[in-house]
Amino acid sequence: MKKNLLIISLLALAILLEAQTKDNIKTTFQTSREWRPTIDNRADAVMVYGVGGNPSDKSRRIPFEERVKSWHDRGYIVHFMTGIAWGEYQDYFTGQWDGKWHLDEGQVTQKGDTIWHGHMVPYIIPSKNFLKYLKEKHVKRVIDAGVDAIFMEEPEFWARAGYSDAFKKEWQEYYGFPWRAQHESPENTWLASKLKYELYYRALEDVFTYAKEYGKSKGMDVKCYVPTHSLVNYSQWQIVSPEASLASLPCVDGYIAQVWTGTSREPNYYNGIYKERVFETAFLEYGSMESMTAPTGRKMFFLTDPIEDWPRDWEDYRRNYQATFTAQLLYPNMANYEVMPWPERIYEGLYSVSKGSKEKARIPRDYSTQMQVMINTLNDMPVSTNKVSGSTGISALMGNSLMFQRFPTHDGYDDPQLANFYGQVLPFLKRGVPVSIVHIENLGYPATLKDTKILLMTYSNMKPLDKEAHNHLAKWINDGGILIYNGRDNDPFQNVREWWNLDGMKYPAASAHLFEKLGLGLAPAEGEYKIGKGTLYVVRQDPKEYILNAGGDTKLIDIVKNQYENVAKAGKLQFKNNFHLTRGNYELVSVMDESVSDEAFTMKGLFIDLFDPQLSILSDKTVQPGNQSMLFNIKSVKNKKTPQVLATAARVSDEKHSKGMYSFIAKSPIETVNVMRVLLPKQAKDCIVSSPDGSLLTTASWEWDKNSKTVLLKFDNNPDGVSVKLTY
Repeated sequence: MKKNLLIISLLALAILLEAQTKDNIKTTFQTSREWRPTIDNRADAVMVYGVGGNPSDKSRRIPFEERVKSWHDRGYIVHFMTGIAWGEYQDYFTGQWDGKWHLDEGQVTQKGDTIWHGHMVPYIIPSKNFLKYLKEKHVKRVIDAGVDAIFMEEPEFWARAGYSDAFKKEWQEYYGFPWRAQHESPENTWLASKLKYELYYRALEDVFTYAKEYGKSKGMDVKCYVPTHSLVNYSQWQIVSPEASLASLPCVDGYIAQVWTGTSREPNYYNGIYKERVFETAFLEYGSMESMTAPTGRKMFFLTDPIEDWPRDWEDYRRNYQATFTAQLLYPNMANYEVMPWPERIYEGLYSVSKGSKEKARIPRDYSTQMQVMINTLNDMPVSTNKVSGSTGISALMGNSLMFQRFPTHDGYDDPQLANFYGQVLPFLKRGVPVSIVHIENLGYPATLKDTKILLMTYSNMKPLDKEAHNHLAKWINDGGILIYNGRDNDPFQNVREWWNLDGMKYPAASAHLFEKLGLGLAPAEGEYKIGKGTLYVVRQDPKEYILNAGGDTKLIDIVKNQYENVAKAGKLQFKNNFHLTRGNYELVSVMDESVSDEAFTMKGLFIDLFDPQLSILSDKTVQPGNQSMLFNIKSVKNKKTPQVLATAARVSDEKHSKGMYSFIAKSPIETVNVMRVLLPKQAKDCIVSSPDGSLLTTASWEWDKNSKTVLLKFDNNPDGVSVKLTY
């Protein structure tokens, strides 16, 4: 067996080194399984998950190298993904690796309970010994197999954890004094969270530095990425992670923004109502992730998931997938995508056929077709200089310490469902203003505030981890920026052991340092202050007050509107209930409920409806509040005399043109249906559709649409390739 594994590993190394990526990957996905025809979605790359596979499926029975080779043989560039806070590391925890029991390195709550991710899979305190194991047993083997891109996902430390002996040991080493229970004081909570944050920062730096150095010793340029939830979600779910600070690590090449229905359906408050707002939350999550890397130039993949972790019904999945999918595309500077996680779960899993039904079935054919149309647009989705419709230039400041004040609560302090964050952004987003996110950790980059006219800021839910942030803010204001500071500055975390009250500093609140730097004393009263060429407006309310009560945001809206129109001279602050973006040939629309009107949004032209599995041709499209739309604009096609596929539920390759003829090959997972629109310069005369073995595919159908000059084709997909030949 060992000899066979060695042969497989050497073969994989030889073939992979010949073909691996030069960082030109646009689409990717993750799976723990070997290649199978039911999950072959034809992205550019695949992230094979786990050296030991996944406990929930049969991947553990197939050696890692064989799984890698199975995907490579199908033309994929192969990468590697595994968890850094959890994974199939039972040989470490049960002592098989070094003869010592390590289950005591799991994250533990105040009650003494270990937080588990799976059977014998605890959430990990990343000790130096564990990192040594991860490098030697996993990373080294992956690189030896020829894989040159490593994705270490979800560096997560639960806020409710921090009571194990292993954590107490890390506390003593980091702070130099004995552990303190985080529930006993705000300061202890802050110090515990800060340590959790540093532990995973250190872990990623250690593992990625090793990966790059070991790869270099083998003549390989190993790329290292961090798939991570957004700061919005981690803060809301009470998880601590390094997030934006990773941008300072030279060993990190990029990220995956892990945003999907499961994160975005987390309820929040607006206008006094507590409910799910999937599109709005997704838009803010993607914005948070874009902000994290935009000034640094690091590569970012946006993730969506056609289903989610929790069992729901197929229509629920579809509706929310459309919302998150549209939200990600409204960021025109981002054009790299993880098209799905776990295709085995999506294509082969059993879920309820309708809400409340006990009947379960695999993915409906019409949904798999629609989904594949959507993910195949991502292969061609362009970066665009166009902007989302609406008044631009309003940003909200956020920072990693948002995660530090979430759990437990102290002295009556409460921030229900991250209301102090949402209180600054939902009042504008719901009025059709595409509010941006700015990370306080990135203020040192000149590009961070380049397009911001008004910056919304609070320290009610976070604090600056470095006083240098105030130097950048003071300069920006003096140079003409407008800062609106919202906060009572009376939360119990204002007095934690941190830089503004250490080393001779005795500021009563974190903001006092900034106010003094602006020449306003330590606690200016509510009102407007001219600072150099700019303005500071202090509002002595916490942002949560704007959304926990009906109509609570009126004051904030009036202040921002006045500053935007009369001080910044940025034009009229436009309020509406929708967002629209033209991105290449694609028209993206989202219409919100709970907004300034209940009007529908209508577009006229000649479109293909990409959320319709029949790819209907429309002369107008009306989108109702609470819905989204994605259209292909046929009139925007530049070379209409050139035959081309406009929309497809399969990936197209091997295109050939000659006089009166157009042919190509379409590949997509088996047991799914391909629907496609093909533009021709003249009316189609005939269409021949052939199976991979060359025989005619008799179940295929086609019809000509005179108005759009497109052929609508339908046939069963095959990952080995269906050949299409059109004559006209």
